[in-house]
Amino acid sequence: MDQSVSAPGVASRRKRPSKLQDNLVYGLVWLACFAPLVWLAWKGFNGDLGANPIEKLIRQLGVWGLRLLLVGLAITPAARILKAPRLLRFRRTVGLFAFSYIVLHLFSYVGVDLFFDFGQLWKDILKRPFITLGMGAFVLLIPLAVTSTNGWVVRMGRAAWQRLHWLIYLIVPLGVTHYYLLVKADHRPPVIYAALFVVLMGWRVWDRLARRA
Repeated sequence: MDQSVSAPGVASRRKRPSKLQDNLVYGLVWLACFAPLVWLAWKGFNGDLGANPIEKLIRQLGVWGLRLLLVGLAITPAARILKAPRLLRFRRTVGLFAFSYIVLHLFSYVGVDLFFDFGQLWKDILKRPFITLGMGAFVLLIPLAVTSTNGWVVRMGRAAWQRLHWLIYLIVPLGVTHYYLLVKADHRPPVIYAALFVVLMGWRVWDRLARRA
């Protein structure tokens, strides 16, 4: 017999984390997500962003946005494997931080690199494939950020809300391809991110098949 269910009331007697503990964990998640921005600001302040600091800043903001999108996708398998469903609470926070980094990435490119020359931006979108893919990923990410609240889940219905948020499975590979086409020499980081995405999607397929079986 499964020992986890042999003693009635064991689950009910488990002590839930206190409000203070919950707030502490949320604070640590926020600090972890916010830390890369502080690190980039510190390096910029100290002139430690390399020979082309603007390019370095723009790229790193985008890379951290992509990393956090992958972290968000990893939370569900981590919660299942570790049998820690409370981890799922952090998907929204991580996702919104990812969106924030990507907004800063785009704003830095348009504002700092192009000086808000939207005509040039439009030309880049049409002529440079990596920018076309990056803008496509950003546009698809907007409805996910807008509908991230519980109120939108209620208004749309959970099934429709979940279908909309499946766009993340298209957004991440678009982001990875954008990054791959952007870099000119070392393609290892985007290849690693692509491999992580494949692993995470493979786990989802395996998990769904196992549940059906």
